[in-house]
Amino acid sequence: MASIRDLKKDINYELGEIIEAVYVWEISTNNPNSKKGDKIIDEAIEIFDDLIVKVNDKDVKKEDKKTHFKAIRKELDDKAKKLVEKLNKLPTS
Repeated sequence: MASIRDLKKDINYELGEIIEAVYVWEISTNNPNSKKGDKIIDEAIEIFDDLIVKVNDKDVKKEDKKTHFKAIRKELDDKAKKLVEKLNKLPTS
């Protein structure tokens, strides 16, 4: 199923971009390995792990798969948005 593969790629891409943005913030503010940045990265990794487990869930009934994957995509969008908001609140200096 191409849609499952695309969903996995989207999860990886969106959360990877957020992690990369944290690294860019750390470099630009000369604040390597900051606790606030590490917290956002850890949260992104937890979200990734959780969503991939949901995508790979084999117990979803065939009739419910479309709804299941739509819910995962919505959860990804909502959680990624919250992580970006946290990233945007990090001090710039």
